[in-house]
Amino acid sequence: MTALAPTLRTSKAPARPPATTVMWATATATGALAALVALGTLSGHLLLIPPMAASVALIAGAPALPLAQPRNVVGGQVISALVGVAVGALSHSLWAGALAGGIALGAMMVARTSHSPAAATAVIGAMTPHGHVSFVICVALAATVLVGFGLLRGLTGTGKYPTYWW
Repeated sequence: MTALAPTLRTSKAPARPPATTVMWATATATGALAALVALGTLSGHLLLIPPMAASVALIAGAPALPLAQPRNVVGGQVISALVGVAVGALSHSLWAGALAGGIALGAMMVARTSHSPAAATAVIGAMTPHGHVSFVICVALAATVLVGFGLLRGLTGTGKYPTYWW
């Protein structure tokens, strides 16, 4: 056991960020999620909150990653919503949701807008039985709101966001 002890104490993981960075990332995520709850309540699309929560985690917690950039967040979410409702026009089954998530990944890759949380948006879109147009509009609006919160966080000086727009 003693031979493993030094290995457990050392890590190749990145260093812990400064407290101010953690504080601003937490505040950004909390504010953005509160805005999404309001948007979801007004639109009736409350199931969008989980994939959007994953998106804001990327924006607030890892703002330099390609997956967190506005092109990827907004583009990936909208493409996935469109794929989801298109597949949902054929079926609202769990199988359709799985198909939508897979096709959405391929569509995002072709469009160079990969955003992993958006695959969940496609699944939800496929399983949404009505309100497809409002679903896509809500996705676009929610993704834009998240980018806006990322921009606000960037003003704090604790992380540059975005590193690129397009």
